[in-house]
Order: sequence, then structure tokens, then C-alpha cells
Amino acid sequence: MDKTLIFGHKSPDTDSIMSALVMANLENYLSKDTAVPCRLGEINKETAYALKYFKVQAPKYLDNVSNGDSVILVDHNEFSQSVNGIETAKILKVVDHHRICGFQTSEPLFYMSEPVGCTCTILYELYKMNNIEINPTIAGLMLSAIISDTLLLKSPTTTIKDEKALKELEKIAGIDVNSYGLDMLKAGTNLDEYTAEQLISLDAKNVDINGNSVVIAQVNTVNIEDVMKNKVALEKAINNTITEKNLDLFMFVITDILNSNSQTIALGRRIDLVEKAYKIKLENNTAFLPGIVSRKKQILPILQENV
Repeated sequence: MDKTLIFGHKSPDTDSIMSALVMANLENYLSKDTAVPCRLGEINKETAYALKYFKVQAPKYLDNVSNGDSVILVDHNEFSQSVNGIETAKILKVVDHHRICGFQTSEPLFYMSEPVGCTCTILYELYKMNNIEINPTIAGLMLSAIISDTLLLKSPTTTIKDEKALKELEKIAGIDVNSYGLDMLKAGTNLDEYTAEQLISLDAKNVDINGNSVVIAQVNTVNIEDVMKNKVALEKAINNTITEKNLDLFMFVITDILNSNSQTIALGRRIDLVEKAYKIKLENNTAFLPGIVSRKKQILPILQENV
């Protein structure tokens, strides 16, 4: 029997990786071990911390899919963020919490999307709907994703469903989410070992904004100034990426997870989108964005409104 490949977006974050693992576990209950969790990029330090804590192996790396391969997309639906060859694959299901953009298939499929803070919150509901018991390990993976995407429920993307799911998963996993969550988030803020090129691609998403090719990249830290010390190298790496990909805008967002603020470095011919969106004037290509932490809710839609 052919295997079904399950994966999240490129430059995977914790939700993307955990959703692939959790969805594969669910599918294997329902479809007799036919699902294989995959990843489309390197594991970041935050995700590595969670996987090690719950003693789970990272999904296998997937570079491309072939014509007719059966796949399930989690934590994304835009082909620009997906695996190479996705246009020719047979998409069976999508479970996501992002905007739906340019998505089209040749056959009907299962599509579940909700405006919640995390894909694993939706997967939690799917387990409940299918009467599948959530074991402590799967609960740990799910709650790690929710903690990551909602910044321990502090992000404006957080919903009542996320809060409820996290509370229930905490009981199943048998851990203190506040203590564990803070340690996990801090593990992801250790950026010293990364080059500028790696930093701007750790969590980068390619999006089309009314015909403009845009990359919005984000890193979490506990000290914005530590990242900004490498501003010259970061700008060089960003400009190289703009040239290579013919981008209109590259917005690099450095988010302080403790104080819920961000600093951005914005480069490209459409930096006016950033200035209009936040009613600011970039100085030396940078600006402070108080209270901005969510790419999905506070960055992408704001940029779209100002094209």
C-alpha cells in the first residue's frame, strides 16, 4: 500500500513539525499505518528541545514529491510554502490555521481550517471527533506547538479553543506548561551559533501580496539588541536574498518574547508597505514595533491592507 506523506511548510517551526507527527499518528490509527511524517527543512532549537524532552525522533527530510504522490498538508496551504513538486501531487487532506491563498486541487479533499492560534489545536479537535485517545507523548507534542505559536497564550492569535486544548493536554502530558513552556521558548532564543544567512531563513515565509513578492522572516529572542548587533551582516544577507529571488520586500522581524515587542529590518523596493502599515518612518532600514508579535495576525494582514 502506498504511503501518504504528511508535512508542514518550508523553514518549519514547532507547530509545523509537531503537526506532521501528530497528524501521521492520527492517520495511522485511521488508515492502518500508511502515513509518514516529513519535514521540509532543518529543525530549529526550540523544536529540538521539545522533541528531546518527549523522546520523539524528528520527521524525515523531504526534498520533493513526484507526480501522483499522496500527501497531506498541515500548517500551510500555499504552494509557495510547500514542497517542490506539490503542484503534481495528490492532496488528500489539509489541516491549517492560515489564510487560504491560491489553493486549487483537481479532486475533492478533506479540508479543515479554523481561525485559531495553532494547527495542533485543530488536530486536538480531530482526535476528539474520531474518539482517538491522546497519549502523553502526543499530548506533549501538541502542547509544545500551542505554546510556540501562541507564545504561552500571550499572542493576539490565541483563542479560547487554544486555551482549552492546552489545559487538557497539560493534564494528559503530566507537566507544568508554564515552566516547561518558558524553558522551551528560551531554548529557541539562543541564536549565537547561527550565521546571518541562517537567521533570516530560520522561520521565513514567502507570500504574494497583490502581485508583490514578499518574504516575512521572524526570530524570537529575549534581547533584541543582541540580534541587532549583527545588523550589517543581516542586511547583506537580506539584500542577497532579495537579488536572488527578485523580491519586492524582505521584512525581518525580531520578536522579544518576554516583553511582546518586535524590531524590524525591512529592505526592498516596497518598504513603503511597512511604513504605511505601521505609520512609521524606517530609519536606517529599521523600526521598533511595540506590541507586534504575530506574523499571521499583526503583520501579513496589515501589509495586505496597505498595498
